[in-house]
Amino acid sequence: MLAGFFSFTESKRQRTIIAAKGADAEEERLPISALLARIRRLVPRSGDDHYDEIVRNFGVGTLRPPATPMSDGELARAIAEFLKETPSSSSVATLGRRLDPSSPL
Repeated sequence: MLAGFFSFTESKRQRTIIAAKGADAEEERLPISALLARIRRLVPRSGDDHYDEIVRNFGVGTLRPPATPMSDGELARAIAEFLKETPSSSSVATLGRRLDPSSPL
């Protein structure tokens, strides 16, 4: 499971508790499928090539989930930036750096 991904129904207090627990909150982290569900809501159906590229790059390990919690606004801005370009290794690398600044991309 992944740290830093929260459902839209969680309260601010719950997010704070999970974030404060950090790596020890393994059982409270959401799976990659939850992150992809958040991303799916941000990528319009006309951007399916972009979404498919995101899924593929998470699958092969090129993209990594954020190491720290990412707000809906931060994720939306990162995805919006990614959607401006045709999916490519360069645009995936930019998205990867937005999701995880410590990424080697």
